[in-house]
Order: sequence, then C-alpha cells, then structure tokens
Amino acid sequence: EVRLVESGGASVQAGASLTLSCTASGFTFNDSYIGWYRSTPGNERELVSYISSDGTPDYVDSVKGRFSISQDNAKNTVYLQMNSLKPEDTAVYYCAADSFTLSDDGGDVDYWGQGTQVTVSS
Repeated sequence: EVRLVESGGASVQAGASLTLSCTASGFTFNDSYIGWYRSTPGNERELVSYISSDGTPDYVDSVKGRFSISQDNAKNTVYLQMNSLKPEDTAVYYCAADSFTLSDDGGDVDYWGQGTQVTVSS
C-alpha cells in the first residue's frame, strides 16, 4: 500500500517560514515526479512546486524566490521550504507523486497525501 504522509502545516504570521515534509511508504521517489499542490475553498487546486523525474525543480510564479523544494531519497521524503509567507499562501497543501508527470490541476495523479493546513495571517 502506498502512503504519502505530510506534516509541518501550521498557523503563522505573514513573513514567517514553514517547512512541509512528505514521507512516502510503499513508493520510492526515484525516477518519479513529486510535488506539492494547494487548495482553497472555491478555487482550483494549484500545482505549487514539483521535482521532475530527472531532479529538476519548478515553481508556480507566485512562489518563486520564496519556496524551495527538495528531496531526500534515503528518507523517501520531499520537503517544501516556504519563506516570506503571505496571507494568500493560506491553503491546504497536498503532497503528490506520479510515475509519469504532475498536471497543473492534479488530474490523474497516482498518489496523494492527506493534506496539511497552512494558515498565514496578516
């Protein structure tokens, strides 16, 4: 059974930093796409950041320069370091993994975590 378990969500003030973690079991990140989506009520799910199968990271424009994604293959864990948080970063953040790709809206993604809430107050 594949499980992705996120942690690290919290309520913080604007300008603060958080690090989200996602640890996989029953699945290895090597040669897969892994990333983070976020979702807010009334809005479409958004692909925030991902690492492609060749290790290349990418970010949505709104978080470039503030967020950093990394992975530790030995721990089968992916991290999302979030700096200079803004109220508009408030969302439930989901870890996702797929052997082929990660679409912008998350359709057809192989595996999802349960989500972790990030709340940024002004």
